[in-house]
Amino acid sequence: MNGYVNQYQANQIATASKEQILILLYDGAIRFSRQAVNAMNDNDMANKGKYIGKTMAIIAEFAGSLNHEIGGMISENLDALYNFMLKELSQANVANDPEKIEIVITLLKDLRETWVEAIEINNKAKATGDSSESPHTQLAASSI
Repeated sequence: MNGYVNQYQANQIATASKEQILILLYDGAIRFSRQAVNAMNDNDMANKGKYIGKTMAIIAEFAGSLNHEIGGMISENLDALYNFMLKELSQANVANDPEKIEIVITLLKDLRETWVEAIEINNKAKATGDSSESPHTQLAASSI
């Protein structure tokens, strides 16, 4: 059964748009963060570190893929937010503090919701024939 799940996930990623991949990455970061909290609560240090590391890798990818020329102030603010999250996760790992991870989860969920809204606005604009993309959606497309 696991082979079918892996194949499904590979197909989902292979056929996803850049915007869908962005949302999938947010979902993954949120899921890994929750798993890190659970591992921390279970005193499972190996999995705590594993899941914090996976979350940090996704957030670092977000930060590294920002296009500061297109995004301007939005990119700067996102970069600062991503760096804050990385710092919180690192401190959570060292101090074994699940509250710091919960802060990151809240931020990730808020950002995910914002990106979903921006993508929906852009898709509606495309459907009505407005060919210009909003700066937020340009940033989303350039952030992948």
